[in-house]
Amino acid sequence: MDKTKKNFRINNLILCILGFIWLFPFTFVLVNSVKSGAEYNQGNFWDLPTGIAIQQSIDFISERVSLMNGFLNSLLYGVLSAAIAILLAALAAYAITKLKIKGRFFWFMLIYSGTIFPFQMYLVPVYKMYTQFNLYDTQIGMILFYSAISIPFCIFVLRNFFDGLGNEQMEAARIDGASDFHVFYNIYLPMAKAPISALFLFQFSFVWNDLLFGFTFSKSGNIRPIMTVLSQLNGPNGATTNAPAVLLACAIASIPTIFLYIVLNKNFEKGLVMTEK
Repeated sequence: MDKTKKNFRINNLILCILGFIWLFPFTFVLVNSVKSGAEYNQGNFWDLPTGIAIQQSIDFISERVSLMNGFLNSLLYGVLSAAIAILLAALAAYAITKLKIKGRFFWFMLIYSGTIFPFQMYLVPVYKMYTQFNLYDTQIGMILFYSAISIPFCIFVLRNFFDGLGNEQMEAARIDGASDFHVFYNIYLPMAKAPISALFLFQFSFVWNDLLFGFTFSKSGNIRPIMTVLSQLNGPNGATTNAPAVLLACAIASIPTIFLYIVLNKNFEKGLVMTEK
């Protein structure tokens, strides 16, 4: 018992140290985001601000980009693409593990092979297809791409989860006359709450932090996601013209992922366990 308590305290100490290491630079990002441009350039990065001067940064951001459009676009892409990917992946994982279909492992490997190749390989063929079907620089095109690229990993996680569940409840439901979809929707899907929560956080964060695909498949300000919009705050040749404004915009852009983690925190650790098989 004493050894267990000792290990528990050591683990907590390690986690506290790691949490401090992560929060320390983030805190100073927030501190410098409220400085004026002159105070930031003339002072030290580690100096505390003499006051809150964010109006200059807000005006700079408003003149350069439409941060709200990028914010709402990424919110739309993240929520819809994660939800679509998880739903389709759950249906596929249920069919692969619980239904009597031929070549179940083959279908799983075929879908999961989408994670084997570097994502950069998709840029040229998807770009050509999007220009041909008028999906380039559209919200529908962005949602479709983010959904498709998220499905393989979601299937991997949910297949492991469904494969670890027994068939007793499914067999009992079928005896009562339940259809396969009824069994999936009313029995297995509610049981997958924990891995679904973890997957939603993972996929939403991936979409929210994406820069490469946002640059490639969109060009209009009302279509581009938040990270692409933030990149436009830099000056010529990447030189930052107003560092506090960039830091403030980055701090604002981090709010949704932090909020989502707080909301889904109860199911997050449970969901991570489902990937161990």
